[in-house]
Amino acid sequence: MTSTSLSTAVSLLLMATIGGPAFAQAVPAEQPAPAQPSPPPPATAPVYAEDDVLGAAEDVFGKGAEGLAEIVRKTFKDRGQPNAYIVGREVGGAFVVGVRYGSGTLYHKVEGQRKVHWTGPSVGFDFGGDGSKVFALVYNLDDTEDLFQRFPAAEGKAYLIGGFTANYMQRGRIVVVPIKLGVGARLGLNGGYMRFSKKGRVLPF
Repeated sequence: MTSTSLSTAVSLLLMATIGGPAFAQAVPAEQPAPAQPSPPPPATAPVYAEDDVLGAAEDVFGKGAEGLAEIVRKTFKDRGQPNAYIVGREVGGAFVVGVRYGSGTLYHKVEGQRKVHWTGPSVGFDFGGDGSKVFALVYNLDDTEDLFQRFPAAEGKAYLIGGFTANYMQRGRIVVVPIKLGVGARLGLNGGYMRFSKKGRVLPF
């Protein structure tokens, strides 16, 4: 065996022993990808707390009015927290066919205050006249412009606590819950609708 062959054989033996040429570098282990940050939780629409609503209702009906706190708590239990409410007054009368007219101020958690009016016909076993202070909770009103439409109403489904009545009106996702303390004589069940408008109307339809 020549010296060249011997040198080649020694080199091959060394490479087999150390796992490759002396200048070979180990391949680094694959590093795990960095963890992605968790997405932020979805924003919650601003709503009114129960104590704030009760305080506003007491400004309308008087602090400590019998049945007011109970009817507000019941509404919160049934529907949750509203994002708007209406403070106002209405008058109405009926002899089988009835009408009502009302006006007030809409308080929206995001958009602030604006004037609102409402009218509505009703038909049913209903006689008499009444005048009412009105405090209405409004749910899912993302845009105050969406209030100005007709809402089916069924006063016969109203519930009574103390001297207060409340009933639900709904159009799509929007729910309006008027709470009233009536003055006068009104007897019976009636069904119809409430139409909210930006200006007062003579015709209730």
